[in-house]
Formats: sequence, C-alpha cells, structure tokens
Amino acid sequence: MTRPAPAGLGGCGLAAAGASALCFLATALLGPSAFQPALPGAAAEPPYAFAADPSPYLVTGLVVAGIVLGAAGLGCCFAAARRGWTVRPLPLVWTGLAVAAAFAFVPPVGSSDHLNYASYGRMAATGHAPYTTTAADVPHDPVIGAAEEWRTTPSVYGPITTGGQAFASWIGGDSVKLTVFALSAVNVAAFALTAWILYKTSRTRARRLRTALLWTCNPLLLYHLISGGHNDVLAIAPMVAALAVFTGHGWGRALAAGALTGAGAAIKLPAALVGGGPAWRLLRDPHARLRLLALFGSAGAAVAAAYALAGPHALDQINRASDMVSFATPWHLLDDAMGRGSNRDLIKLGVLVLAVTLFALLVRALPGDGDTEHTRVSTALVLAWLLAAPYELPWYDGFGWALLALLPWTRIDWILLAHTTALSFAYLPARAPELTGMPDDLSWLFTIVRPTVVPWTLVAVLLALVILCLRSGRSPATAAPPRASAASRG
Repeated sequence: MTRPAPAGLGGCGLAAAGASALCFLATALLGPSAFQPALPGAAAEPPYAFAADPSPYLVTGLVVAGIVLGAAGLGCCFAAARRGWTVRPLPLVWTGLAVAAAFAFVPPVGSSDHLNYASYGRMAATGHAPYTTTAADVPHDPVIGAAEEWRTTPSVYGPITTGGQAFASWIGGDSVKLTVFALSAVNVAAFALTAWILYKTSRTRARRLRTALLWTCNPLLLYHLISGGHNDVLAIAPMVAALAVFTGHGWGRALAAGALTGAGAAIKLPAALVGGGPAWRLLRDPHARLRLLALFGSAGAAVAAAYALAGPHALDQINRASDMVSFATPWHLLDDAMGRGSNRDLIKLGVLVLAVTLFALLVRALPGDGDTEHTRVSTALVLAWLLAAPYELPWYDGFGWALLALLPWTRIDWILLAHTTALSFAYLPARAPELTGMPDDLSWLFTIVRPTVVPWTLVAVLLALVILCLRSGRSPATAAPPRASAASRG
C-alpha cells in the first residue's frame, strides 16, 4: 500500500483544520447552549449570535467533531511537513488571523471564564479590589453579578491582566456583552502579535510554515484561546518576545528580555518560566555577569512594580490555588486513591520530582544549536510544567505550542498534540454540570471521561514521552524533514 504524497497529505490536513474551525464557529453562532453561557446586553452590541437554542447533543457533537478534525488535520500537516511538503506560509498566517478575528465577533464557547474576567474588571473599574472582593459580595451589579462559577473566589490573575480587564470594563460599562467583546479583541491582538513575532523571527519558508501550523492556524488553539476567550494568550506574547529579543550578547537585550519576562509573569505567573532559558545561557558564560544582572534586575523590577500597584493581597489566591488538583490530570488518580485532598504535600513533592525529571529529558531531546540554546531550555521548562502540573486545563497548552513553534520540527510535537487533544475531550464543556443543562445520558462525560479516561490517557502520553527521549541512537528531536532547496527559502 503506497503512502499518500506529502502534498495530498498536507492538503487534507489543511482542509480538516478548516473544517474544525467551522465546527467551533458554528457552535458559537448557534447562541446560548451547554457550551455557551448567555451574555446580557443590547442586541446591537457585539459579539453576535443567533438564539437557536441548540440541543446539548448538537453542540457536543460539533465540538467533538472540531477536536477530532483539528487533531487529525494537524497530524496530517506535521507528517507532510516532515516529508518535505511546503506551501506559502503567509496566506496561512492571514487566514488564521482572519479566523481569530471572526471568533472575536461571536460569543466565547467552552467555559464561562470570560464572565469571571468581566467581573474582575468591573470590580477594578468601580473601586472594588478584585483580589479581596468576590462576585457574591456584589450580586446586584449587572456585570459582577453575571459570573457563573468561582463566585466566591477573588481574582487569581496578575496585575497586568487585571488592568486589561479594567480597560475592557471601561469600554463595556454596564454591558456584559460589550465587556466580553473588548476582552476578546485584546486577546486577538495578543494572538496576532505572537503570530507576527513567530513569523518574523523565522528565516526560511519551512520554519515560517511551522509557526503558522503550530500557532496561527492551529484549530485547537483557536478554539481554546480565542473562541474560548481565555486570557493565557496575553502572557504568551511577552514570553515569545522575550526569547526573540534575547541573543546572549549585549546587556540591552538581556534587559529587554528580563522586562518582557517580568511582564509575562505579571499577567500569569507561570510565564516566568520563560526566563529560565536566557538565565541558563548567561550562567554558563563567566563573562556575562552584567547581562545576567540586567536580566534578573529588569524581570524583578517589572514584577515588583506590577504587584506593588496591585496591593498586598494580589498573591493570596495564587497561594491557595497551589493546592488544587484538577480532575483530568494523572495526579487526580493518586489524589483520589489517597482520599481526595488528604495528602497534597505528597503530591507537591511528586510534581517537583516529575517536573525535574521531564525537564532533564526534554532539554536533551529538544532540537537546537548554540544560538537557540536559550529557547530550547525555556521550552523544556514550560513543557515540563505543562506535563507535570497537578492543575491543568487545555488552554494552558498554548504556552507550549508557542515556544515549540520557535524550534525545528521534533517528534515531541506529537506529544503536545496528544496532550492538548486529550485535555480537550476532558472538558466538554469546562462548565459546572448543573449550569450546562446537559442531559443525564451525557453525564459520563463528567463522571467517566474527565476523571478516569483522560487521566489514564495522559499517563500513557507521559510514558510515550519518556520512551521517545530515552530511545537509543537517534534522538526524537533530530529526525528533521528534508532540507528545503534554496528556491524555497525566504
């Protein structure tokens, strides 16, 4: 049986990715459903959707189809690209950005987190401290009171994130719809900025195609980060920028990389991991003391300034969140076996050991040379966190996809694809079951798939990663696609 030609395989992959995006767009356009909470506001205000009252079976089927098509499409494109397939990357980039912009004009789907973002922004804009106030404290406010979940939880987000939420609230006023639209517009801008940095820092057509596939046209990321309205994309832009500006030469670039790393951490704390790569490289250079000081000093100054403005309680909820274990991670299996919540210190120790082990494996296996050593190390740190974390949601994987896009093709791409796909199936949808109106005969999505099937699947993903990294002979990262001809560069 002959293998499909790379061009045909790549074309099928792009078609499947496009169909995936259409499934997600259709889910959003149908209006409030199990996957989409209602957005109070005037009908003339964006975002826009019909009031079709779709059944839970229809929207669940559309999202499942979107996940399957998206994962299959990416897989086909990866396989084709590794065999030499190439197309012009710029049209793909523009297509991905157009899809992202379209998602901003339809309501977010998949969770109700955007209502929390709007609530915290409204608190900040109206004089309430989001790090000590909860939605339950201000139930009669039209925006604060619209939050569905986490109503008794103050904000866990960084000060810069809160500032962006307050800006969106200033635009939206008393309208939940308009506030959410402003939040989505800011997310799209951050997504586009990341796409531009990835594209401009890539030097060949093959590398630019890779950034388009892993980031800009990645249907799973478009669903979780943009259609889902999650603010993780805001932290990813400065992370990628920090790696792009750092070269290991000149204290000015180290200063800029540190400031960008600090800004990312002040948006979402795990973004600080990206600073590990530049620090690793400078620590290995005995003549780089000034640059190392500039890196750490500017990062610390950015974080300190942001959190000083936010007040003394900005880190309170982060401390509490460190004890959380989500249902879809392998740690849930251990937590459940020991008696849920009874021995979180042991889990924290296990997380640390696993993360260090994965980092050691990944930093060996990921591709790169001396010029990209800092990117390779930062990517290894971020992937180790994503794969070892006790609390993990599918949109967190955007951190890994963006950094992997900076590196050459690697079989570890498949590991992250499997990880994101499995987590996507775990949260159908990522809302409390009692809020979705899901029928009893779909309850197995919450009682079997999320807490059992997906955690065991992720255990298998971890084992696959270890095997790939420990393989004798050729490293999984060194299996590069055929070298592009001179005519295909640029």
